[in-house]
Amino acid sequence: MHLASWCRARGHRFEPPDAVVKGTADTDRWRGSERAGTADAPGGVVACPPAHWGFAARGALVESGGPDLPVDLVERNEVWADLAPRLYAQAAAAQWDPATAVDWSAPFDLPPEVEGAVVQVMTYLIENEQAALAVPARFLGRIHPHFREVVQLLAVQVADEARHVEVFTRRALLRGGPPGVSGAGGRASLQTLMEESDFSLASFLLSVLGEGTFLNLLSFLEGHAPDPVTAQVARLALQDEARHVAFGVAHLEHLAAVDTGLRGRLRAAVERRYDALATTAGLDDGVFDALVVLAAGSWVPGAVAAGWDRVQQLQADMDEGRRRRLVRLGFPPGEAAELSALHTRNFM
Repeated sequence: MHLASWCRARGHRFEPPDAVVKGTADTDRWRGSERAGTADAPGGVVACPPAHWGFAARGALVESGGPDLPVDLVERNEVWADLAPRLYAQAAAAQWDPATAVDWSAPFDLPPEVEGAVVQVMTYLIENEQAALAVPARFLGRIHPHFREVVQLLAVQVADEARHVEVFTRRALLRGGPPGVSGAGGRASLQTLMEESDFSLASFLLSVLGEGTFLNLLSFLEGHAPDPVTAQVARLALQDEARHVAFGVAHLEHLAAVDTGLRGRLRAAVERRYDALATTAGLDDGVFDALVVLAAGSWVPGAVAAGWDRVQQLQADMDEGRRRRLVRLGFPPGEAAELSALHTRNFM
């Protein structure tokens, strides 16, 4: 291209015989631009990033005139927790491979009734983990990417749940039998989680109450597993779920500090879900019985009685854990106990 033409194309001016005078076109295009906060967190995270920042990196100089990103969770307090960057770093470092993290060839031989109980519990876990995958996935496209640590953390949470579904499925099918049953009441309970459109309320119902209750369940399965593979998959899932609960609690603590009406909304969400499930059966009897037999390890009456006692203690531990987390969110102990009692009988 001729030098004069090149200059004109870029807004410069050519002055013969050999001078090029820089034009203003390059700087003019950045008139009205703005910084998208700064790259560091939490200090660089702005309170309400505009939609026209789009997918720009946090801290980038954003040229004006771009399209608005179709997101609705655009306020920091709606999604943020100062713990999110650290939790994401922990989550990224703690990823595990289902093919190698579990010794699928570990030898064991269970009585048919105990193996059947394990299969039923795994079937129940698969169902619940599929819901726990779908709920955060629904919010990923709604959160402004300026809050990248939250988006990244939720993306890893989805990946965590996908692995849980895989390992629970592999354990259920390990000895060649079909999966167990799926109760209508359990599915109805999980459907209410999918129907909650508010990010904070969904985090409360799923992570703080549901997955918080599952911490006790997975610890129970690890401790009373009748075979090494069941113990391993429960332990691996437990370490992931602990992070999910930690983020849910941290986010709601952050929001409670600036929203005096939050606890009222949390209580209303629990009561609304309880009313919606009032006519359902809750935890399927087959799942409850399977937990008893799994914890018993045999069909001998004395062992079954011990398994029953262990499941009763599990339910008490679940209730105590829910109450403790509710108190941490600012509920008085009496109200925390009342709300814990309204939590779904399906555990999640």
